[in-house]
Amino acid sequence: MTEQFLQFPIIDPIIFSIGPVALRWYGMMYLIGFLAAMFIANKAADNSKGLWTREQVSDLLFYSFLGVILGGRVGYVLFYQFDYFLADPLYLFQIWQGGMSFHGGLIGVIAAVFIFARKSNKSFLAVGDFVAPLVPIGLGMGRLGNFINAELWGRQTDVPWAMVFPTDSLQVPRHPSQLYEFFLEGVVLFAILYVITRKPRSLGLASGAFLIGYGIFRTIVEFFREPDAHLGLYFSFISKGQILSLPMILVGILVIYLGYLSQEKSAIKSTKVSDTAKTKVRGKS
Repeated sequence: MTEQFLQFPIIDPIIFSIGPVALRWYGMMYLIGFLAAMFIANKAADNSKGLWTREQVSDLLFYSFLGVILGGRVGYVLFYQFDYFLADPLYLFQIWQGGMSFHGGLIGVIAAVFIFARKSNKSFLAVGDFVAPLVPIGLGMGRLGNFINAELWGRQTDVPWAMVFPTDSLQVPRHPSQLYEFFLEGVVLFAILYVITRKPRSLGLASGAFLIGYGIFRTIVEFFREPDAHLGLYFSFISKGQILSLPMILVGILVIYLGYLSQEKSAIKSTKVSDTAKTKVRGKS
C-alpha cells in the first residue's frame, strides 16, 4: 500500500570515515550554514562604513556558536527531557546521546548578543539586527540535515508528496515536515530579513521580524510535524514547539515597538540639540 507514496531516498548519513572518525551529512550541513553565515556577515561588515569590522564579526560568531551549543543542549534537557534530568542531573552533559533545542539555542544566542554588545559598546538591538539575517541560514541547513537523517518527520498523511521514512517503525506515509521547515524557516525567513536589512530601518525591526517570522512559521509547521512521542499534544491540539514559539511572536512585536520608541527618542533629542545650537549661534550674532 505504501508503494504508491514516495520512498525516502537511500542516503548514507556518513560521507566518509577514517578509522573511528566520521564526517556526517548532518554535521556538514551545519558547517556549510556557519561558513555561509560568516561570508554574509563579513560582506555586511565591509559595507557598514566602519560600524563593523571582520574581527568583530569573528568574535560575535564565536560567542553565538557557544550560545547555540550550550543553550541548545540546556534547552533540550529542560524543555523536553526534564524528567530525565531530575532522575540524573548528569544527563545534561551526556551530549553523545543527542538532543538540541532551537528555543534553547535562541536563548543562548540572545545571551551571547547581550555579552558581545556590552563588550563592544554597541546597542543590543543593533547587534541583534546584524545577527538576525544569519540565523535562517543555519536553520535551513539544519533542517536538511534532519531530512538526510530521516528524523523529525511529519504526521501521517495521504498527500501526493507523502513519504515513507525508513526510521519510522509504522512505515506509514508522512509529511516531509523537515522540508517544510527548510523552506519556511530557512529560505522564506532569510528572504524576508534580507529585504529588511538591505536599507537602513528602524532599530530592532530585523530582530523583531525574525522572532515573529520564526514563531509563525514554526507554529504552522508543527501542525504537520509528528509530536515527540514522550510529550504528545497538550490539550489534544497544541505541541510543545508551538507553546515555545507563540511567545516569540509577542516578544518580536515588543522588540519592534521598543526599537521604534528608541528611534523616536533619539530623533527628538537630536532635534533639541540642533535647536539649542541654533539658538546659541543667534545669540552670539
